[in-house]
Amino acid sequence: MTTEVLNSMQNVKCNEVAGAMYAFPRITLPKKAIEAAKAKKIPPDEFYCWQALEKTGIYMIPGHVFDMKGSGNNFYYRITILPSEETFAPMFERLRTFHQEFMAQFKDTN
Repeated sequence: MTTEVLNSMQNVKCNEVAGAMYAFPRITLPKKAIEAAKAKKIPPDEFYCWQALEKTGIYMIPGHVFDMKGSGNNFYYRITILPSEETFAPMFERLRTFHQEFMAQFKDTN
């Protein structure tokens, strides 16, 4: 379920999660989001995680904490997948909604 939900989100790619408590999806962030992170003097993956926490209550850890360095527009975060399925589905729905709104807010215009 975790892999399916994460891979259904725009610009997110996650390897199959098999028996682990964590997923480490890669996210391709819009340039505007990267610029907003720089303006706040925080790494882009941390900016995304803080935004998610503030808007959803979901705590994710930016990949740079695990020495998962982003390159270009690609970054990582860690999400823990311990909740029961009753809790899990609504949590992922909040994350999916947040992600859609985040991507729309920081959408690059060419």
